[in-house]
Amino acid sequence: MATVTTSRSSAARSEPATALDGLDSDLGWSIRMVSAAFRRVATAAVEDLPGGPRGYLVLVALASGETPSQLALAQQVHLDRTVMTYLLDDLESDGLITRRPDPRDRRARQVVITDEGRARLQRAREALEVAEGRLLSALGDDDADQLRRLLARVAHAAQREALLTDEDC
Repeated sequence: MATVTTSRSSAARSEPATALDGLDSDLGWSIRMVSAAFRRVATAAVEDLPGGPRGYLVLVALASGETPSQLALAQQVHLDRTVMTYLLDDLESDGLITRRPDPRDRRARQVVITDEGRARLQRAREALEVAEGRLLSALGDDDADQLRRLLARVAHAAQREALLTDEDC
């Protein structure tokens, strides 16, 4: 078997060539595989929430403490305003959120998570934690924590970039 020198870390290492050398060093492939696996386990973990994963993201954003307007919330979770309106209708009909006029701008509506919304969010988080544990089982706790931190940094940078692109339109 041939030996290939790769530069995946600052120190080059030699290892036997495998059929996956091209793929396992490709960021796009890795993101796609992890994204597809996460989508499967996450969707199952939050399927009892209206809107599934989208509903979960809205509840997580609302549980952070701020009381955003519908528009600000749509921008934060990167959902189209029309999609957000229908999703909030469903969450509200299940008693997970309420909407009220914004005291600073009566034309805008603030979105508030309810106690029932917090309880359902907590159950979804517990189910998601189990699912994520299965997905990240190949990593130790420290590596899993580091992966989460690094992905959060990349996600925030991507969100900022998306917002800048949206402003250019």
